[in-house]
Amino acid sequence: MLNYHEKIFRSVNNTENGEVSAETMFYYQQHDTIVTASYSGGSIVTGHLIALVDEVGHLSMRYHHINNLGQLMTGICHSIPEVMENGKIRLHEKWQWTSGDYSSGESVIEEI
Repeated sequence: MLNYHEKIFRSVNNTENGEVSAETMFYYQQHDTIVTASYSGGSIVTGHLIALVDEVGHLSMRYHHINNLGQLMTGICHSIPEVMENGKIRLHEKWQWTSGDYSSGESVIEEI
């Protein structure tokens, strides 16, 4: 099983309706099958996520953050890991807002 404990990720790609950018940093922690992270940067003032990880490293998560407009944004996300040639993790994410316009999108974040 992949372990996300003390990994740091940065966005490398996001659909236009997302708020995460290359300036957003994610700080992951893992305890058993529970993964949490805090994130901030770019248009995100502060945010958190909580997820369950399965035996192959897929993450089923919920997230919330405050953006630089002072809005509380929430959503759900499913992330599928890929181990890159350098041994670092790339996450392919499909997400949907549960606030705002309820639109969905896709993003990619990579371990730094």
